[in-house]
Amino acid sequence: MTWIQDYQPAGGLWFSALLAALPIIVLLVSLGVVKLSAHLSAALALVTALLVALLLYRMPAGLAFDSAAMGVLFGVWSVAWIAFHAVYFHNVTVTTGRFTHIKRVLAGFSEDRRLQALLIAFSFGALLEGVAGGGSPIAITAAMMAALGFPPVKAVVLALLANTAPVAFGGLGNPLIVLGRITAPIMHLKPDEATAAFSSMVGRQVPFLAVIIPAFLVVVLAGWKKMLEVWPAVVTAGVAFALMQFAASNYISASLVDVLAALAAMAALWVLTRFWQPKTVWRFDGEEPVKTAVEKSERGALYAWTPYIILIVAIFASRIGTIFTHLPSWLDLTKLLHRADWVFAWPGLHNQVIQHAPITPKDTPYAAAFTVDFLFSPGTVALIAAVIAGFVLGAKPKQLLAAYRATLYQMRWALATIFMILAIAFVMNYSGATQTLGLALATTGAVFPLFSAYIGWLGVFLTGSDASTNSLFGPMQVISAQQLHLSPVLAGATNTSGGVMGKMISPQNLSIGATAIGQSGKEGSLLRQTFLWSIALTAVVGVISLLQATVLEFMIP
Repeated sequence: MTWIQDYQPAGGLWFSALLAALPIIVLLVSLGVVKLSAHLSAALALVTALLVALLLYRMPAGLAFDSAAMGVLFGVWSVAWIAFHAVYFHNVTVTTGRFTHIKRVLAGFSEDRRLQALLIAFSFGALLEGVAGGGSPIAITAAMMAALGFPPVKAVVLALLANTAPVAFGGLGNPLIVLGRITAPIMHLKPDEATAAFSSMVGRQVPFLAVIIPAFLVVVLAGWKKMLEVWPAVVTAGVAFALMQFAASNYISASLVDVLAALAAMAALWVLTRFWQPKTVWRFDGEEPVKTAVEKSERGALYAWTPYIILIVAIFASRIGTIFTHLPSWLDLTKLLHRADWVFAWPGLHNQVIQHAPITPKDTPYAAAFTVDFLFSPGTVALIAAVIAGFVLGAKPKQLLAAYRATLYQMRWALATIFMILAIAFVMNYSGATQTLGLALATTGAVFPLFSAYIGWLGVFLTGSDASTNSLFGPMQVISAQQLHLSPVLAGATNTSGGVMGKMISPQNLSIGATAIGQSGKEGSLLRQTFLWSIALTAVVGVISLLQATVLEFMIP
């Protein structure tokens, strides 16, 4: 028997929306006020979501628990599988010792602290975000800069500020893959089509930020005048990153955006420094010149990047059919990989929930199906690339298995949090709570695109993850936009782009950064140094979104 959603179960829209938001409020209070761990906070919020669905929305218990179970399974494959193997790939580079080689190459790039910040915090941090995400860029780049002589707290602040422009495409494009898959049924698109649309839209928002972030970093590090002394490097890094970010997000694949953009920025900086150097080498007050271990052989420096070259080739090969159309069947690896896809419909939930006006023009069954892309998934590609890279670098099977177990232990609570966040999202979607919130937010009218950026910002502040934020708020943003006759692609993309600015103030990431430099307890100081920047940069995203919704509509794909 089917069940019809009720979008105003408490009578009035805004009172219903307040009650519908209880799971989010519980998550906020648990994380920000009570300061419970992320997985415990998510567990409390999941219980709250189920109670709201059962008691307020009168959702049948079978449907409520089925939606939670489907959310967990969705989290396992569509989020955790990708995030886990992205981190595993990075851990393989550490296990084989190749990451130490990379650090030596980076350290020998320049003695000027401004150029070091551009290369390590901005460019290399973006590469780590693109491959692994999950706070690893902050921890690794902050520790590297501190080891090179940066004041520890300043190193973390720089790492946090730099970890903005690449976050939307982090973890092999995971935030946008999640957003595409969870909102595709709402927009009546295939998951891959939705992901591609969101990728293109975000690629027309965040490059504007990527251009200014390098200058922003150097100003925070050394001041405005010292930034102007290295403006060629600032412009080179920002423009190279932004152009490749736009091109890859619109014409290649969301999974490769950060990796290609980061490599483009690093290569551009390297080429620039062959012909140009700042007139004076800037160091910290009282700091003596220090000779760093420079990688003398350019061939050796290139060899250091072998694992990332393997990853790029693997992802590019798996996406070749989406980049080049009309390929011969024997050459279209993308089509061959998709043959292993399994379209899964959840028994007892698929088409058992009925949506109606104003969410849909007429009574419409809510599908409960998603595609398990066994071979095409970026997580599978990252796993294959990690194994190949491991063997190329001389690792033994026992070492790779040990790294896999260590990664599983390292991410155990993060994985549990992912599962519960997705379960919350699915319970709210199928109970009607997300739709209630979307209808309420639609009353904000013309300023919704501006408001939309701060919704994403709030989500990342709470969860520390753009992927989790997209699963929580993505459907709500899309539904709100549909009610306002705005582009749902723009709304979902703005949730993502605005969300990245919450990364630098997320308690989770502040803790990661402080721990990386052995300064636990300094989270408050880090928050004070990044909070206003976070608010201001989110406003920039909101203004960009508002302009794209009005006078720059041609930018929407």
